[in-house]
Parts: sequence; structure tokens; C-alpha cells
Amino acid sequence: MSRFIMRLTTCLMAFSALLGCAPAQPGPPFDGKRAFELLSKQVGLGPRYPGSPGHSEAQRFILNQLKLYADGTRTDEFTSRIGGKTLEMANVVGWFNPDARKWVLLAAHWDTRPTADCEVTAEKRAKPIPGANDGASGVAVLLELARVFHERRPQVGVLMVFFDGEDYGPGESAMYLGAKHFASDIKTSAAVADRPVKIDYGILLDMVGDKNLGIYRERHSVDAAPDVVEKVWSAAKSLGCADKFRPEVRYTIEDDHVPLIRAGVRCIDVIDFDYGPWHTLDDTPDKCSPESLKAVGEVVARVVYDER
Repeated sequence: MSRFIMRLTTCLMAFSALLGCAPAQPGPPFDGKRAFELLSKQVGLGPRYPGSPGHSEAQRFILNQLKLYADGTRTDEFTSRIGGKTLEMANVVGWFNPDARKWVLLAAHWDTRPTADCEVTAEKRAKPIPGANDGASGVAVLLELARVFHERRPQVGVLMVFFDGEDYGPGESAMYLGAKHFASDIKTSAAVADRPVKIDYGILLDMVGDKNLGIYRERHSVDAAPDVVEKVWSAAKSLGCADKFRPEVRYTIEDDHVPLIRAGVRCIDVIDFDYGPWHTLDDTPDKCSPESLKAVGEVVARVVYDER
């Protein structure tokens, strides 16, 4: 009988590995299909760069989804003057366990790039990208995690921030705008119910929905928060996702985590920078998968639920 049970357990673990990460989560299951639906709904709103109709629709969509599950929400509005234009932007913020002493920041950007600058032809380069992976994937994972955390509270506080203006561009001086705004007054930005909280560390998700997911350790992250990188990659290994979270450091990436690091927040970037359709018109939902979203969501959930 014991041999049968061992074989049955092995088969169940192998089957669950096909669906996402192998062992069961300590909290409610992360629904990869639901996350993929959230990704697709964002893309269905159209391009979501500041000033576009889809931008205001996406902000409402994220806020309304977050209100279903978070203990509290707000929007932090700001403006940026770029190329002679004054752009209205907003970070969307939600939190869980407002009375917690220890806090983890989870972040993603929700805007999309107004130009497909990695396209070959000039005509295509002038068009905005759909932003399925580059924008919608990180948001989808966080919104599904919001449902998970609502069903079973972590033992730490969780501050979710959806950054605006990450991808406006074209140059980097006109990028990471929401993160720069957040970092410019970290005490006010990180306040929960008018009470400043100290963030222990942060995890940024960017381009995490690729069908062929391969996430490498990022250099700024390793330098700023090696222990946080180890938490995430150890969780991935324990969940059977080591094939998606590669152990090597491959890239040094400027992203929303850098302004946070400079403001004193130990933040890491979880990003698949080898995504082929990056900044092109081919960044569409068919290049993403529920399985990849589920893998990333389960890893982040494991990290948060393991905190005390």
C-alpha cells in the first residue's frame, strides 16, 4: 500500500507540474486562466499609453478589480511634461493587512508604449503596441494575487502598486515616470490609510506572460537585494519552476525597480527580457499563456505566504 501511495503521489506531482508549478500552494490556488482573461481584457481596451482612450479605461478597470479584494485603494495622480505635452498619469495603489508591521511591495506597470520602435518599417514603428506581455501580464498576475490574498490573508502587509508611464519614451528620460513619482516622496507614496509604512522589500513583475518563459536574475536586483532574489528563485525551485527561473545573471536592466532602489527600497525585477515581440505590434495575447502567468503567480504567492 505504501508503495502504491508513493507512486500515486509522484503521478499527481507530475500532473500538477504540467498545469503550473508542482507542489500545492500554502494559500488558495492561483488561477492562471483567470489571470489570462485579465490580460486579454486589458488588451481589449486598446493601446493604454497616457492620453489615449484606453489609458483612462485601463485605470478604471484596474482600480475596480482591485477594489473587489484589497483592504484599501487609491490613485496617486501626477503630471509629466514630455515633448511639449502635459500628460495626466496615475499610479494605482492597493493594500492588504493595513495594521501589519512588515510590508512587501508588489509592483507592475500598467501603461503601454505609444510607439512600436522595434518594428522594422517606419510605418509600423509609428503605431502603438498592444502590450499583452509588456504591461498587461504583470498587472494580470497582481490582480489575480489580489483575489488570492483576499481569500487567505498573508501574515505580512502587502502594498500593490501599478505604475503608470513606465514605457512612454522614446528615451529613458521619459520612462519609469510612475516609479520616479512614487520614489520622489517614498514616505507619502508608501502610506497606508494615511500611515507611512516601511517596505521591507519589493518585487517588480514585467513581461512575465511569455509562452516560452525564461526569467534570469537581473544585475541591479542581485546587487541591491541578493537575499530577495534568493527568496524568489528558491521558491521557484521548490515549486518545480526552475526551468522558468534560470539561475544565471544575464542582463542589467533599467526598469521601475531602479528608482525604488535609489530611494532606499530593496527591490528586484522579475522579467523575461528575451521576449521576441518586445516593443512590436506582435505583442498580443497569443504570445502569452495561462501557464506562464500561473507559474509566476505561484512563485510570488509562495514568497509572500512564507513571510512572518
